[in-house]
Amino acid sequence: MSSQHARVYYTHDQVKEQVEQQKVVRKKVKVQKRWVTRGEKVMYVIFAVMFLCISAYMVSYSASLDKLNRNIESLSTQIQQQSKQNQNLALKQKELSKPERIIENAKKHGLKVQNTQVKQATEIVE
Repeated sequence: MSSQHARVYYTHDQVKEQVEQQKVVRKKVKVQKRWVTRGEKVMYVIFAVMFLCISAYMVSYSASLDKLNRNIESLSTQIQQQSKQNQNLALKQKELSKPERIIENAKKHGLKVQNTQVKQATEIVE
């Protein structure tokens, strides 16, 4: 073999080794494709937080509305009870202010009624 062939062979071997080294170095790096980008993640988090805040506000609003309705109902029942009590007291007042009853009480306590007429006093409304 001539020296020239040896050089070509030597250089050819070097080229092969370099190509092999480059092949080894040039491994394909798999780029992971993300299903969701960072921006989308941020948007999803913002929307989730907004959704939770709105949901919490709606629950608290409905709870306060329910509490207000219960208070209104209790006040309504108290008003009805008080109006019934007022009606009962008005009927009792009418019953106690009858002239016959007044005359009977006067006689029990020793008062004498002489030929007079007992009349029921009424309010003068102007």
